[in-house]
Amino acid sequence: MEEIQSKQSQGRVADAPSGHWVYRALPRGMWPYAQLARWDRPIGWWLLMWPCWWSAAMAAAAHAQPGDSIANVLPSPWHLFLFLAGAIAMRGAGCTYNDIVDTDIDEQVARTRSRPLPSGKVSRAQAWAFLIAQSLVGLVVLLQFNGFAILVGIASLATVAIYPFMKRFTDWPQLFLGLAFSWGALMGWAAHFGSLELAPLLLYFGSILWVIGYDTLYAHQDKEDDALVGVRSTARLFGDRTKQWLVALYGGALLFFVVAFANAAVPMPALAGLVAAAAHMARQIKVLDIDNPEQCLKLFHSNKIVGWLIFLGLMGGGVWATISPSF
Repeated sequence: MEEIQSKQSQGRVADAPSGHWVYRALPRGMWPYAQLARWDRPIGWWLLMWPCWWSAAMAAAAHAQPGDSIANVLPSPWHLFLFLAGAIAMRGAGCTYNDIVDTDIDEQVARTRSRPLPSGKVSRAQAWAFLIAQSLVGLVVLLQFNGFAILVGIASLATVAIYPFMKRFTDWPQLFLGLAFSWGALMGWAAHFGSLELAPLLLYFGSILWVIGYDTLYAHQDKEDDALVGVRSTARLFGDRTKQWLVALYGGALLFFVVAFANAAVPMPALAGLVAAAAHMARQIKVLDIDNPEQCLKLFHSNKIVGWLIFLGLMGGGVWATISPSF
């Protein structure tokens, strides 16, 4: 496959992966739109999806009892599919919106200046049209849920709208990303029960801390360019104290998750997933070199594993409860 990067040849952006299916399956004219939506970088929709799947699994396993049907303690496959589709659509819409807002900044950062808008591969009007199209797909997905969940989903738009501007005004833009990316922790429970309780709120707060942690890793890639153009971030704020902050953030996230599970009366074996996630987070912190951008990106990507560990723990806890005489 051609390794084309230039504006004239409409190639990949500088920080996009090589060999992705997007560049094999889509015509060249679609590449800039795939790049706007980050279809060639699926980690974003994985991370957006995980709080949804955790919440759905926690709701299904809540108050599980011996003798319950296994089907009753596992999340609805239909809901899981909807959350997957919604995460892909809304992450793409969010990235497109972020690129529209940040075009002036992206032009000044080496890693982002070859993205479709700053490089001129698409116009602002085309980007807005693509944003609306992706949002409509997200709306169709949202309308498949109950009325309460629909209202909860609509409320998330406020956090999405303000996030791209925060890096200009606060050292904590990652907090606002957490508010948006963790909203699924409320959605899964709302879709299952048609209401909200303390447990999903605790899951939401824990997810916010997790997002701040992993996006700090991501932000360390750009800290030098960010300092030059005046972009603020927790990576710049924490600096050499990043490891200590990650201990606090990841530790706080895990504590919120434990209390959320307890409040939902999730079977105790679900905690095994949190223990495994804690071990993975600890390894991230131990090996972290904040001055190695490639490693920071790799560790950021590894948070997909955290998502799997917590989700499988919840699934396993629910199943274990149905076959155990007591827990």
